[in-house]
Amino acid sequence: MFYGNSVVTELSDQECREKLAAEVLGRLALHVRNHLDLFPINFVYQSGDIFFRTAPGTKLLELTINTDVVFEIDGYSDSEAWSVIARGIAERLEHDAQIDEANEFPLHSFIPTLKLNWVRIHITGLTGRYFARAPEPELL
Repeated sequence: MFYGNSVVTELSDQECREKLAAEVLGRLALHVRNHLDLFPINFVYQSGDIFFRTAPGTKLLELTINTDVVFEIDGYSDSEAWSVIARGIAERLEHDAQIDEANEFPLHSFIPTLKLNWVRIHITGLTGRYFARAPEPELL
């Protein structure tokens, strides 16, 4: 991707979606009452939505209390970095047809635990930034 000479460049919606499609690990931010939680999750981007699996616990409980979520991915190399933020509505998949379809997605748990609950994040907002990496300028 070519971003010109700008140090910080806004990514287009399409570029954000390409980044989501290329990654497998992100962070899910949940807000319940006055409490914030951040969870690393492995995920798959399919049909314009983010999907992940989870076991019963805090994450699944919090998603039933407040379905508004923020999801983030990022990456970097020696010369560049980028970040994509997706805002959305989380929904636990409950219908057999939805679950059967999701079970065909190329998603494999990073840790050896059973995660039988599928969650879909319907993206309602997407932003991304590209950062050119270089040494900090000298103070004049």
